[in-house]
Amino acid sequence: MNTTRPISFGLWYDFRNPPQWPQSNVEIYRATIDQIVRAEELGFDDVWLSEHHFCDDSYSPSMLAIGCAIAARTKRIRIGTSVLLLPLHDPVRVAEDAATLDVISDGRLELGLGIGYKVEEFTGFNIDPKERAQRMEEGIEIIKRLFAGERFSFKGKHYTYNDIALFPGPVQKEPKLWIAGFSNVAVRRAARVGYGYIATGAISPFAKLFWDEVKNQGKDPNNHEIAGGYMWLQVTKDPEKRWHEAAKHFAYQQNCYAKWFKDAGMGFIQPVEANRQALEEKACYIVEPAKAIEMIKNYCAETGTTRWYTWAVPAGLHPSWANEHLELMASEVMPAFR
Repeated sequence: MNTTRPISFGLWYDFRNPPQWPQSNVEIYRATIDQIVRAEELGFDDVWLSEHHFCDDSYSPSMLAIGCAIAARTKRIRIGTSVLLLPLHDPVRVAEDAATLDVISDGRLELGLGIGYKVEEFTGFNIDPKERAQRMEEGIEIIKRLFAGERFSFKGKHYTYNDIALFPGPVQKEPKLWIAGFSNVAVRRAARVGYGYIATGAISPFAKLFWDEVKNQGKDPNNHEIAGGYMWLQVTKDPEKRWHEAAKHFAYQQNCYAKWFKDAGMGFIQPVEANRQALEEKACYIVEPAKAIEMIKNYCAETGTTRWYTWAVPAGLHPSWANEHLELMASEVMPAFR
């Protein structure tokens, strides 16, 4: 597995505001972006944004707009999407917005793309979920050709364009495309058309398949990466206190995903009770710094992950709740890898 690169560290945000723990959306966005600015100061390498639609907890639907806001406030931290649900979007619009983010950030875009699964999204956008794979393949081809500076026409099954080109083009000559998914098809797609594979949780079998596919295609593994991590790995000096504060919020997130996957006919995530033992069985952890170092080393060694990231703020808690996590990661955990 490819472990020659140094491990970089990221934070993952969804800007959620569940109705049972209401906050001001303005405050959530302000405080989260302030926290990302602080994360850059502390030495974090990446920030990853997430996307879903039509959620009553205001799950962020416009990640590239958020990315531009972060780009305007930061100078070094890379800005990624984990992940943009490409079949729900016009790929030319994605390319234009992504290139704009790359320009505003001076070349810090990491564009992660996923196929989507949430039933309400495909219903809402009036897209047949059976078309997901074809839309994904066409969309990736269109985006890559636009990023490469081509002027072309395109006639596919789902998208048709005449004499198109991308202006302004991205700062990066070849912006990194990360491909997500929890299936062998998605992993093979990542190796075939992407720079990296991006996922979360127990991904060891998919990681092995990714590296095998990269090698089978004659590609240099050192030119590719995996971004991954546990669903939650919060670092604290007082795990008992933090578990008491966060357990119901972790369970809320886990159970949302469990319902969405179940409705889509997938059993990848199962419902969970709001207690520490049950949540740890689902890869949600709150630990002291020394334990975090051990867990991250083991995860990265097992999967070849070199872009470590995990959720930052549990839905329903104020972003400041995660400040201790950021400070301890920067002062006691990240130095063990540098």
